[in-house]
Amino acid sequence: MTEDQIYALLGDSGIYILGAILVVVIIFKGVRIVPQSEKHVVERFGRLHSVLGPGINFIVPFLDVVKHKISILERQLPNATQDAITKDNVLVQIDTSVFYRILEPEKTVYRIRDVDGAIATTVAGIVRAEIGKMDLDEVQSNRAQLISRIQESVESAVDDWGIEVTRAEILDVNLDQATRDAMLQQLNAERARRAQVTEAEGQKRAVELNADAELYAAEQTAKARRIQADAEAYATSVVATAIKENGLEAAQYQVALKQVEALNKLGAGDGKQTILVPANALEAFGDAFKMLRGKS
Repeated sequence: MTEDQIYALLGDSGIYILGAILVVVIIFKGVRIVPQSEKHVVERFGRLHSVLGPGINFIVPFLDVVKHKISILERQLPNATQDAITKDNVLVQIDTSVFYRILEPEKTVYRIRDVDGAIATTVAGIVRAEIGKMDLDEVQSNRAQLISRIQESVESAVDDWGIEVTRAEILDVNLDQATRDAMLQQLNAERARRAQVTEAEGQKRAVELNADAELYAAEQTAKARRIQADAEAYATSVVATAIKENGLEAAQYQVALKQVEALNKLGAGDGKQTILVPANALEAFGDAFKMLRGKS
């Protein structure tokens, strides 16, 4: 084999090698594997051409360039503190935290330069505006409602940037020392007022219970008197019936019986009492005993 033939063979092999290398480069440049957590923005001649999603993607080598690799994972802004004035002119410091993620990287890349700074500024302005619509008591008691309103306002503001605000939190509401002292005095005064009201209600209830007890006692006394009166009326009616049926002897018998009962009560004494008896009492007792013996 002559030298010319050798050079011709090497020249043909070199062309094949260069062709193979070119094919490898084209494949390497034309195939893009995008991770699950990213999206790639492709430019052609300096202009937006396409957005590559996760997986295997194909582009035109040397014409298309992957210019931006954007993470679509959820991000958290650094905790921020901003001053705000409530509707009742109280200065408060609000600690906020915001979570977001990029949904449309082509908007984020070409419409805003500093995403974190833009969102932080937007959140600060919205927080001040929302706090200015509420009194201090509302800010502290309706925190969930305030967070919801802030998140809705932030989402509306950043929608043109291809961003989704997934969560907004108010971590703390801080007050200056003078406001804290005033609130503490107000709280102590409210506690004292409640204690006085409770004591007054207790006294009122005690009076009502005493009145109910007295009324109940009066009712029971009246009921006892009514029963006693009914018994006396019944006894009187029985005596009246006996007198009507038996004449004067029945009345005399009842009188004699009462006299004997009185004598028994005198005999049951302890002997220390002094009793004055009329002169004719013994005769009356004798007559009573005669009548009782006659009845028996």
